[in-house]
Amino acid sequence: MSKVNIAALHQPRTTVMRGSEHRATLTMVAKQAGVSPSTVSRILNGTAQVSEEKQALVKAVIEELGFRPDPAARSLAGGRTMSIGVLTQFIDSPYYGEALRGIEDELHKANYVPLFVSGHWNEAEEKNRLFMLQERKVDGIIVLTGKLANETLVEMAAKIPVVVTGRRLSASGLFSIDFDNTEGASLAVRHLHALGHTRVAFISGPLDHPDATERLQGFKEEASKKGMALDDELIVYSDYQEAGGFRAMNSLLDARVQFTAVLAANDQMAYGARLALHRSGLRVPEDISLIGFDDLPHSAFTLPPLTSVRQSVYEIGVSAAKAMIDILNKQNPPSRLVAAELVVRESTRINRR
Repeated sequence: MSKVNIAALHQPRTTVMRGSEHRATLTMVAKQAGVSPSTVSRILNGTAQVSEEKQALVKAVIEELGFRPDPAARSLAGGRTMSIGVLTQFIDSPYYGEALRGIEDELHKANYVPLFVSGHWNEAEEKNRLFMLQERKVDGIIVLTGKLANETLVEMAAKIPVVVTGRRLSASGLFSIDFDNTEGASLAVRHLHALGHTRVAFISGPLDHPDATERLQGFKEEASKKGMALDDELIVYSDYQEAGGFRAMNSLLDARVQFTAVLAANDQMAYGARLALHRSGLRVPEDISLIGFDDLPHSAFTLPPLTSVRQSVYEIGVSAAKAMIDILNKQNPPSRLVAAELVVRESTRINRR
């Protein structure tokens, strides 16, 4: 970046007192930086086509004067509310929480504020929240997975920009970001096969979730390629929650199903499965190897640290926010299919049976 013109910051100026009676204005910033008010406004909105040096100078003046943009005034001037609606599923979920943090961090850089609402994996509730956000005049809406019909998203994108994760969908005003769930499950199976495991139990998420279907598909396809057991009794269906993983593992143990490793379709179910194994006197990985999916931050600190298929949920949130800003600035976001990566830790080992 070019150096900021420090000399310009020390030109004679009128002293600005901070406080409600002497609040710095956009006009003051423009005058002191030697640019037009519209240039300051465009820099704040992230749409200015000016040099990095000029942007740095304006931002330095904003900091020195303590200028804070008036959202209402910016909305009237630029036709934007500088707010982005975000439809998540569960605010308190460790998975969605990471995505929300990424969205908030990235929107903050562009001076946008997120408005979070939850849909709780209920299509009617999600649709209600979607229209609620539209009524609040947000500039765009980010949808984190969910059960909304593709047609609903396409219809909404005709009225307001939409970015959706967990799908591969294309339409005017709509951008999607997806993760290669099938390949992620395949990576996990290949890892276990290389360690000598041929009977692997799979704890699936609910099949009305597209990612759960894809992860199950990846598990079956790769196990079949490797000639591994694919008995129906090795697959149990759950709900993506810790308690669901606990119940699923107990179900496998109560049925006396024979297996040497377990692949859980998300880390939260892997945490529950680990507890059920512990309660049954089975050690991870000495007796049973265990793999999760998502690689949530806590997974590096479980006992033992959990091997997991990594998808950076935080980065997905960042990518969704970046795509939204690109759309609002009339730019085409780069297409995104997030690649899978296996993070190997101490919860898997060579099968010695």
